[in-house]
Amino acid sequence: MKKITSLIASALLALAFGATTALAQKTEAPKATPAPAKAEAAKPAAKPAETKVELIDINSADKAALMTLKGVGDVTADKIIKMRGKTGYAGKDDLMKKKIVSEKVYADIKELIIAKQAMKDEPKKDDKKKDEKKPDVKK
Repeated sequence: MKKITSLIASALLALAFGATTALAQKTEAPKATPAPAKAEAAKPAAKPAETKVELIDINSADKAALMTLKGVGDVTADKIIKMRGKTGYAGKDDLMKKKIVSEKVYADIKELIIAKQAMKDEPKKDDKKKDEKKPDVKK
């Protein structure tokens, strides 16, 4: 019986010693990372740099510029230029309305194009002066 008691005591000691060593290793293994400073935590996250894309004006762009658009090739670029006529496009969606490009192509390029309107010529200052100088002739 003394042998069994000794064996059990030895086993318990071995288990206790092993468990203590394992616990000690577990608590020491993960290293604490320093908490961020309060000043850093208060900073808003940096936004990625926004790149400004130069919109292509379908009322004035040349063929080479139009051909940089996805789905616009040689023939379509020529058609865009030909169909703009003297007055130009009223809106960028005219490309789709006038069936110059398909809905899919328009969906791909609509964020990259614009249809600027030409400014109407105002009368020149000289013209106003000429009108003012004319006397009214009544008969």
